[in-house]
Amino acid sequence: MLVIPAIDLRGGRCVRLTQGRKEDVKVYDANPVEVAREFARAGAQMIHVVDLDGAFAESSLSNRRVVEEIIRSAGVRVEFGGGMRAHRDVEEMIERGAARVVIGTLAVESTQILEELVGKFGAKIAVGIDAREGKVLTRGWEKKEELSAIELAQRVARIGVERIIYTDVARDGMLGGVNIEQTCALAQQCGVRVTASGGVSSLADIERLKEVSDCGVDSVIVGKALYEGWFTLQEALRVASD
Repeated sequence: MLVIPAIDLRGGRCVRLTQGRKEDVKVYDANPVEVAREFARAGAQMIHVVDLDGAFAESSLSNRRVVEEIIRSAGVRVEFGGGMRAHRDVEEMIERGAARVVIGTLAVESTQILEELVGKFGAKIAVGIDAREGKVLTRGWEKKEELSAIELAQRVARIGVERIIYTDVARDGMLGGVNIEQTCALAQQCGVRVTASGGVSSLADIERLKEVSDCGVDSVIVGKALYEGWFTLQEALRVASD
């Protein structure tokens, strides 16, 4: 089980949202580059970075500069998402060194562009599926689609996407535990590797995910629990590797 620490960027600062609400934001650190370096020193193999301003279709130039510095200086692979709404956006981030780019809204709105990106970049393209009550959310979690998370997962799997990052938005930032049942169901239905996200609150959550990894869930993104000090990244990595 791979544990991936998260850095969410808003206005160039490291923050966390609650249930994806942009008005419910808490700032944790003004220097996300140093946060990334600390994660790397703790043993992280990959860092998950989200441009929240981009996700909300707001100006995100400061965040992009921060991401580029993290890619240059952290010394580990960076998985990046947020505001990737065009082919060129994705291409630029891969050119700048992102190991993986996460596409959300674009995967729903343009199957053609997703096919082009997967054809060109292969495993460097992941699809982020954010859902509430089983229905997909897009446009910075502000638009609820009629499409179910499992339907979208099956669609992108047929296109050739090799990884899905699944977030139960109702649990994100709530420290109430991962929706393991829904995450596993999605992995089993689509047949591709899935990264769990949203709600990790304890080392027991990581242990439970590891126990059900046969369903196709092989990694987990951890954010608020680390920033709030519920456990350390070193502890999480130890549980995941035992």
